[in-house]
This record gives sequence, structure tokens and C-alpha cells, in this order.
Amino acid sequence: MSNLTVSNGSLALGFVLVIVALIIGYKEKLGIDKDIVIGVVRAIVQLSIVGYILKFVIKTNDIWLTLACFVIIVINAAYNAGKRGNGIPKAFRFSLLAISVGTIVTLGTLVLTGSIKFVPEQIVPVTGMIASNIMVAIGLCYRNMKQTFSDRHQQILEKLALGADVKLASLDILRDSIRSGMQPTIDSIKTLGLVSLPGMMSGLIFAGVDPVKAIKYQIMVTFMLLASTSLGSIISCYLAYKQFYNEQKQLNINLIS
Repeated sequence: MSNLTVSNGSLALGFVLVIVALIIGYKEKLGIDKDIVIGVVRAIVQLSIVGYILKFVIKTNDIWLTLACFVIIVINAAYNAGKRGNGIPKAFRFSLLAISVGTIVTLGTLVLTGSIKFVPEQIVPVTGMIASNIMVAIGLCYRNMKQTFSDRHQQILEKLALGADVKLASLDILRDSIRSGMQPTIDSIKTLGLVSLPGMMSGLIFAGVDPVKAIKYQIMVTFMLLASTSLGSIISCYLAYKQFYNEQKQLNINLIS
């Protein structure tokens, strides 16, 4: 294994890359300078804190601390996914359930098959990978659902007038929304090895692992992310679409206006 270290001096020099982004934003008048600075500062602070927490958790190797990290990751992912469904009632609850089920099922399968061990140095990072991808997928589902309900509300009203129930009237929107949540994962799978060398694989190769073994881990991660985003997308969509109707099964115009 190679001993990879990044000194504080190297990080300081690497900040030049951030300055490049700031210069581009300033020159093109994109209005994103403040967002870049805030994002970079938050990333540094958050990653530094998480690094020390993970160091403690891994060193302690306690099951309850590991489970606590799992819960914190899932709740935080659900909170951020819920914000992306702004305007959809109970978006946080739906996101929490979808992310919890998707993460538990995927993580449980990996542990039971022996792909990973139930130790903090494996459980915590993998949980973060799964939950973050489901979070992004759910955010895309919510955004697509809100936009499509708004665009197709007249069609839905016609279907309801002809006697369709809310599920039948919303079926096309459900399918489009689930597809939009899964599509980025599917697209990334198509280009694996040809365009992108993903984080898991690159990290292992950097650490000195045989590239062939690193590829096996990446294939496992690919299966993991595909399954988790599928579960998260379908659960969140089937829970959320009902919020676009009132108790009389009429379209909630206020939600899509």
C-alpha cells in the first residue's frame, strides 16, 4: 500500500483552483462568487469535522456509534431531499422513509453477502454513498413531479372527469418522475471505464490496490447505487403524488400553481 498524504502547503496551493473558478465567475458576471466561497468554506469545515468524528468512531469500533452515524446520515439526507420537494406536504417524511428503506435494504444485502463487513470504516462511508445518491434521485423526482403536474394539470382534470382514479390519472407522471430520478445513475453506468473512473475505484488504486480488485469493488458499488436509487425513487414518488390531490380526490390547484 502507498502512503498518501496531503500537506497543508499542498492544500493551500490547491486553493489556486478555487481562484480559477472565482475569476471565471467574476469575468462572466455569473453572480456565483458568494456561493463558491460559502460552498468552499462549508466543505472545508464540514469535512474537517467529519474527519475527526470518523477517526474517533473507527478507533472506538462501537456498534452503537456506528448506528448513530447511520441515523445522522439518513436524517440529514432526508432533510435535504425534503427541501428539494418544497411545497409538497410531508416531503421530509416521505424522503426519510424512502432513504431509510433504500439504504437499509442495500446495506443489508451487502453485509449479508459478505461484500462488506459491519465495521465503521466500511459501514459509515458506504451509508453516505447510498444515502447521498438516493437524496439526489428523490430531489429530481420531486422537481419533475411538481413541474409535470403543473404542465399536465388540464389532462389530469380530463382523466378525473372521465372517471379515472388518482393513480390512473397520475400514472404517466409517476413513471416520468421515477425515470428522472434513476436516469443520472443509469447514464453514469453507461460511461463507467470509458469516460469516468469513479471515486471508489480511483481511491483504491491511489491507495495501492490491484486495479482488477478495485474494479470488482466498483462493480459492487454500481449495483448498490442502481438498486438504492431505484428503491428511493419509486417509494418517494408513490408516496408524494397523492399530495397533489385533496380528500375529495380532486387536483390540488394551489400546489401546482
